[in-house]
This record gives sequence, structure tokens and C-alpha cells, in this order.
Amino acid sequence: MQVQLTNRQQHILWATVRHYIATAEPVGSKALIEEFDLGVSSATIRNVMGVLEKSGLLYQPHTSAGRIPSDSGYRIYVDQLITPSLRDPTRTEALTKEVENALQQRLHWEDWSLEAFLQGAAQILATLSGCITLITMPQTTTVQLIHLQLVQIEGDRIMLIVVTDSYETHSKVMDLFTASSETKPDPAVIDHELQIVSNFLNSHLRGRSLLELAKLDWSELDQEFQRYGEFLKNSVAELARRTVVPNATQIMVRGVGEVLRQPEFSQVQQVQTIIHLLEEEQEQLWRLICEESDVEEMGKPRVTVRIGTENPLEPIRTCSLISSTYRRGSIPVGSVGVLGPTRLDYEGAIAVVAAAADYLSEAFS
Repeated sequence: MQVQLTNRQQHILWATVRHYIATAEPVGSKALIEEFDLGVSSATIRNVMGVLEKSGLLYQPHTSAGRIPSDSGYRIYVDQLITPSLRDPTRTEALTKEVENALQQRLHWEDWSLEAFLQGAAQILATLSGCITLITMPQTTTVQLIHLQLVQIEGDRIMLIVVTDSYETHSKVMDLFTASSETKPDPAVIDHELQIVSNFLNSHLRGRSLLELAKLDWSELDQEFQRYGEFLKNSVAELARRTVVPNATQIMVRGVGEVLRQPEFSQVQQVQTIIHLLEEEQEQLWRLICEESDVEEMGKPRVTVRIGTENPLEPIRTCSLISSTYRRGSIPVGSVGVLGPTRLDYEGAIAVVAAAADYLSEAFS
């Protein structure tokens, strides 16, 4: 939305939005005089606020009350007023560093499953932003192998462990020998052979899709390792069927209880519709936050801000949704976002989402 405002109008709109975000109370000229050094009289502020109201950027909830920002007012604030001349760059940098430090210190990729890792990240972001945090599971239509391991377990059974490029671990257990099989080798020999086969397969198959692996001719294995061919063929084929599109619409959701204490969510019916969307209609929400454009700003994925009625989903048309993609290399694989009332600390929320997207992109790459 392009609205041409004078410097004075910009400054008073900026101050009104900032005051309302902090207090949740309609803003009058007296409050702005007391809180901000605007350099003009109370009468001038009232006149400017009247002009901003006529432009649709502010409105009065009651005739005797002060004014509050409209969705259009917030849009001008986000698009035009969060600028170096008005924002606090020190605070933005501090928030970015706080997010990075919290994620690095409290998340341990090597010790957690993918789902637990993203749940932990979502909880940290919810705490720092005061918003509902949404993180989608990484998407890939062609699951690729990054590590494979064959392990001998009790009896004559072997486990195939596969780690994919979505950082999920899959396993398959199968009997290696049947009752009519040849004489069974010593377990130490089997362990040695399994390690050799694992190393061979990793060096030749890393980076190939599971669907591609399922179609390989396993008879090409050296003769001495033929006993593993049928097991590998059947196991990889089953794993491929399981992982064609993993966790297609799964979203990690955290921070619901905290944000619903905000005064904007005092109506039970409104709360119920939001919770229903988060719990029962995740596919709709997933499509919305994964509609992220591939356009980049200054070499980084763009942060998208949807304010109030800009949201197509009815339950969140009184909310703001801020989201961005996280990537594996240059390819978008998932989204991270925060959802809160339109009376949102946009500057802080944008910084939190951008920092989280950068961190997850680095982790997945």
C-alpha cells in the first residue's frame, strides 16, 4: 500500500503504533507528548491524527477514546516506518544475537531426532517472541540417502539404518538366513562383512534418492556379498515407499497458551477457532506459510508479513503472521513463522523470524 505521508505524519503514525503495541490502550495526543519528543503541540498532534484517521490508517474504537492503528496503518508502519531513521538497530541486532545464542546453546542436533530438534526450536522462538511459533517439517519429494549402515543384531537378524537428507532415520530389520541356508558364518565375519558393504554402499550411493536405490540391480555386488543383495533390495524398496513425501503437512506449534492471554483474544469463540485451525486444519495453515516466494533480499530469503485481513484464513484475520523459509543450500525445504495479534512488535518479530530461518538454513545445509 503506497500512501504519501509528510515527515510529521510519518513520525506521529510511528509513535502511535509504538505506543499502542506497548500498552494495548487507544492512543491520545497527551500520551504521545509524554512519551515521545515529537517537537509539536498537543493540538498539532490531534490534527495530524485526524488526517491519519481520514486516510484509513487510524480509527477510534469509541467516540470518546483515543485512536488505534488499522490494518492499513500497520502495513504502512511495516513497509515504510521500520527504517534506519526510526527503528532501533541496536535492539534488532541484540534480538538477532539472542535468538542465535539461544538456539546454539539449547539445541543439540546430534543428540535429538529431527522432530525433537524443531520442537525445541519452536519453543525457544515462542518464548523470545511471545507469539505462537510455527515451524514446518522439511519437505522433499525425492528423499536422498546421506548415510547407510548395516548392523548385526541378535540371532541371525540384520538391521538396515538409513539417514536421509531430511535428517530422518529409518530402519528395517530382516532375517538374513533361513533354515535351509548354507552354513552360517561366524558372527565376527558377518560384522566385518557388514562394515565393508556399508562403506562400499555409502561411497557409491550417497546423494541418490531412495526411489532410485530401490530400482538398483543388487546382483552387481561382489560375489562374496551376494547374501546381502535380496535383503538390501527388499529393505530399501520398503523404506522408499515410506518416505516419498515425509511429514507432508506437519507443523511444530508452540506458544499458544502465552499469546492467548493477550486482550485481543478475550472472546472464547475467537480462541476456539484459532485452536481448531492449529490442531485440526494444519493442512490449510501449512499451505499458507509455505507459499513463501523464492525472492531474496540482500542474498537472504524474504520475510513475509501478513497483517489482519491480508490473511486468507478466517480464524486468523485478526492476527498477523510473519514467516520465512529455511533452506538446504539454495533450495527452500520448510518455513518458520510467528502468529500473534495485529498489535505485534513487528520489528522484533521480523528479527526473530529472520534469525531463526538463517539458523535452520545453516543447520540443514
